[in-house]
Amino acid sequence: MSEAQETPRQFALQRIYLKDVSFESPRAPHIFLNPEWQPNINVQVENASTQLGDGVFEVALKITATATTDVEGAQETAFLAEVTHAGIFTIVGFEGAELGHIIGSICPTQLFPFTRETVADLVVKGGFPSLLLQPINFDALYMQHMQQQTEAPAPSTIQ
Repeated sequence: MSEAQETPRQFALQRIYLKDVSFESPRAPHIFLNPEWQPNINVQVENASTQLGDGVFEVALKITATATTDVEGAQETAFLAEVTHAGIFTIVGFEGAELGHIIGSICPTQLFPFTRETVADLVVKGGFPSLLLQPINFDALYMQHMQQQTEAPAPSTIQ
């Protein structure tokens, strides 16, 4: 195919959907008896993608928020909220590093507001004070991931 006949670039969001959701409060109702709510919040972010067809990708963003608090001198889990939102994206005309950047940064950026809202709703409905996740710089996370891939030692081969 000549450059004049090159496939036009296309990036489109077809659909966003809630793929998985979980909320646990293993110490309820006893956790609510602690008058001093000073939780430690741990947030983990995962991103995965699957090619569904020619130029069609599912990108999933999973956020796990865990709150622990001191109960009688021990750290106890107050709640664990886990949310995965996914999107179906049309991505045509991009290759290599550009495609990787779109899947690893731009798509999760599109999904994050939905995931953040669902986490906040779950936490409040679980009886806890609101948890508003801070914005995430997916560009920086993607670049960090790519740098780690470059620096990773090649696996050795045993003969």
